[in-house]
Amino acid sequence: MNNTIKGVLFALLATLLWSGNMVIASGIKGHIPPIGLAFWRWAVACIVLAPFALKATIDTISTVKKHIKYLALTALLGITFFNTLIYFAGKTTNAVNLSLIAISIPLFIVLLSRIVFKEKVSTKQNIGIAIIITGVLVLISKGSFQALLHIQFATGDVLMLFACFFFACYTILVRQKPDELTPKVFLFSVFVIGTVFLLPLYVVEHIYFKKVTLDSKTILITGYVGVCASLISFYVWNEAIRLIGTSKTALIYYLIPVFSGLLAYLFLNQEISLSQMISMGIIISGLLITNKK
Repeated sequence: MNNTIKGVLFALLATLLWSGNMVIASGIKGHIPPIGLAFWRWAVACIVLAPFALKATIDTISTVKKHIKYLALTALLGITFFNTLIYFAGKTTNAVNLSLIAISIPLFIVLLSRIVFKEKVSTKQNIGIAIIITGVLVLISKGSFQALLHIQFATGDVLMLFACFFFACYTILVRQKPDELTPKVFLFSVFVIGTVFLLPLYVVEHIYFKKVTLDSKTILITGYVGVCASLISFYVWNEAIRLIGTSKTALIYYLIPVFSGLLAYLFLNQEISLSQMISMGIIISGLLITNKK
């Protein structure tokens, strides 16, 4: 298996796991406070990863200290800010708006890659991106142009836009990871630092706003988002960036609404409409055109 195929498969797996996270999140709104969910998500990820990465991190602690500013910035954007803002955004806006704004992530990544790495966007890629965006718009509007015209934006929409930009910045920073930092040391360091940044915010939320209720539902949810939607997904996403670059990896993120629709159909018994099937076909066609050599 060559690096290109491996990179695409890694990006697909990360996207699938994040789609599962979105489907699960739709059923727990209000059950877990946003900062509490974010904190325990990453705490679980740190605990699970520790047996595999703690010793290597300690052995290379001088390297970690050498790049501490880079690691801190990467953790702040990708761990502390990104997911926490999404959880806050979900409290004040609807899923349609979040889906619309989420498509800005790959666009931000392609734009930043053009600025930082001077990556050229070919005509074929521009056509593919345009087709993908068309497919996503068909999906979220259910094929109705009038639905797009009447969308109203709330505070959560602005938070989601910031979250998308922060994740794009995180992806660009991953591309610049120093070779001295092995993947597991980098991941563990970023997870720990991001969780430490969340700790004081979690304490304030816990004391003055809402506490996390420790029940079976909370344990199952934090277990999934901590292991699958955090540890595994971030590892394979970072590897995909290393293998196929930021732009190609970013474009696969557009499959999130496709995967989310299929998972919602399988696990939540939500029907897939004709407009959704059409949009999925358009999105997949755009991805094939964009990634065709």
